[in-house]
Amino acid sequence: MATAADHTRGSVLVVDDEPTISEVVARYLDRAGYETHVALDGHSAMEAVARVRPDLMVLDLMLPGIDGLEVMRRVREGDQRRTAIILLTAKGEEADRVIGLRLGADDYVVKPFSPAELVARVDAVLRRIDTVPAHEPPIELDGLHIDPAARRVLAGGAEVQLTQREFDVLLFLARHPGQAFTREQLMDHVWQYSFYSDTSTVTVHIRRLRAKIEADPEQPRWIETVWGVGYRFAA
Repeated sequence: MATAADHTRGSVLVVDDEPTISEVVARYLDRAGYETHVALDGHSAMEAVARVRPDLMVLDLMLPGIDGLEVMRRVREGDQRRTAIILLTAKGEEADRVIGLRLGADDYVVKPFSPAELVARVDAVLRRIDTVPAHEPPIELDGLHIDPAARRVLAGGAEVQLTQREFDVLLFLARHPGQAFTREQLMDHVWQYSFYSDTSTVTVHIRRLRAKIEADPEQPRWIETVWGVGYRFAA
């Protein structure tokens, strides 16, 4: 379904093969002011991604045809690398959830869930894109360039493709050089979930960031581990 043209909060593609779930979620997002679209299987999802170019996807892992992980992999490998992705997973899909985070998912919600909570997660992911001041100057470091306004990162002169969440983590740490943050603090500041108990997603995102921006991820120059605490950005 698509909303009225005066909705300007962003476009969201809901992908779930259960029509009841997809329609309810789309209705809640519509009421929240998003331009919403629905796909019921993996093939339709890929067609909708190419047609709509959504700002965010709410993506169920268990899909007929092309499963959610494969849809996500194709999106991340294609032209939609910066499309945010929130995974819908069942309680027993922890392994797939971890794979999804490693592929670049920005968040996940476990079924059954509250549609209102899901809308809040969508708000939180997309809000971070809009809260960077347009005049904030790039952060220039030795071989690393972070442009908050353009959400662009160069490492060693080459552009690095980051997901929205990866960029948010990097920018937050870079704004606080030398300061150590626990995983819980990063969840609170970056994910904005102070109540979130599973902090493994922080570890996954740090690992992915190191693989993308560090010359040697095993001996990181920028994102350091503070043993017994968490992580800090090298001053």
